[in-house]
Amino acid sequence: MADHPVDEKLPAPKMATTGLQHVAAMYAGVVAPPLIVGAAVGLTPAELTFLTGACLFTAGLATFLQTVGVWKIGARLPFVNGVTFAGVAPMTAIVASTDDKKDALPIIFGAVIVAGLLGFLAAPFFSKAVRFFPPVVTGTVITLIGVSLLPVAFGWAQGASPDADDYGSAVNLGLAAITLLVVLLLRRFTRGFVKQIAVLLGMAAGTLIAIPFGVTDFSPVADADLVGFPTPFHFGAPQFQLAAIISLCVVMVVSMTESTADMLALGEIVERPADERTIAAGLRADTLGSALAPLFNGFMCSAFAQNIGLVAMTRIRSRFVVATGGGFLVLMGLCPVAASLIAVVPRPVLGGAGVVLFGSVAASGIQTLAKAGLDKDNNVLVVAVSLAVGVIPISAPEFYHAFPETARIVLDSGISTGCVVAVLLNLVFNHLGRGGREAADVTHPMETGEDLAATTGKAPAAS
Repeated sequence: MADHPVDEKLPAPKMATTGLQHVAAMYAGVVAPPLIVGAAVGLTPAELTFLTGACLFTAGLATFLQTVGVWKIGARLPFVNGVTFAGVAPMTAIVASTDDKKDALPIIFGAVIVAGLLGFLAAPFFSKAVRFFPPVVTGTVITLIGVSLLPVAFGWAQGASPDADDYGSAVNLGLAAITLLVVLLLRRFTRGFVKQIAVLLGMAAGTLIAIPFGVTDFSPVADADLVGFPTPFHFGAPQFQLAAIISLCVVMVVSMTESTADMLALGEIVERPADERTIAAGLRADTLGSALAPLFNGFMCSAFAQNIGLVAMTRIRSRFVVATGGGFLVLMGLCPVAASLIAVVPRPVLGGAGVVLFGSVAASGIQTLAKAGLDKDNNVLVVAVSLAVGVIPISAPEFYHAFPETARIVLDSGISTGCVVAVLLNLVFNHLGRGGREAADVTHPMETGEDLAATTGKAPAAS
């Protein structure tokens, strides 16, 4: 019996190029948190480079755990792990509340270790929530993942920093558009392997085109060292403070919720549905990777949704391709020069590619919703309200400004809030009381009682 495409081992050249494509898609997301937190701590440029390399290294190790797996650890799906952005706000809050900034990173590392270990113990219980994720819920969440990521691509398309003079300039937006156009042309007019690595080729073309405009910066390559190793506890032994631990435990719950949704989404895309055992194993990899990351000066790890879009678009489902990408991440952590090559890609070029990647995730969610029975009133209401709640952080970023910071960690994640609302509404409308029977009677959410009576032969209920 032939191996499932998820377990397929491709030829080495194809494995390397497609693995590198995954690294290119996630690189900006991995390096952003350490750069933000490191700047808040006041690290020197050399220390920032070290912290960034450490996060690349630990992301590679966590990706190995997730894709290759050991014992009951790892979903064994083409699942990329990296530093979760959900932890940035609470980590910078920890930095701000620490009198001696030298203690900030050790306090963060201590909190990450505890949150990771507690999450590891909770993984098998958390995974039981999979029964509450029918297609109407998973389709909504997958769509929200894509929609929530699109603003990231739009931000990249405008430039590296909102404070820069050229942010949102015609040159930056033009480079993003050209990159998008190259990817689309390659996807339309090529076949086979070239078509599968269209995103990587599009980013390479966009980077070359950006050179005459002065947008491509090669200084990271010139300044980088050839060899470097993330020395264990480089910034000091971990410290354990209750407030910091509680804060990052909340982040861990948010991260586990998003990872569960991501695994369900990826399982649908690769046609190997994620069951309770798979989710438990995947959450163990997430949480163990997080608990081990501080040993090498890394932060909390979580699934990277943007890479799900790459799998959906290329249809390359091999987990060993992603494991190869994990190998590149480890190499970048050990060889700063290698890491700097990806850093050369201008942010607008990443933005152009991101439109395709993240839009593909949303499209996969719509495909799942097409199988969710949207001819029933209850299901339409579940999707409608869940999507509306999920896009609040995107459309109205300050909507929850009056809530406590701890609550905002959850509320500002549209994926998490939309997921929770979808699960709860599905239970209320389709399972509790008469919900399941009534769902089968209604064919359209705007149908009147008289219309319903005509289609079902039943008299409308008295108001």
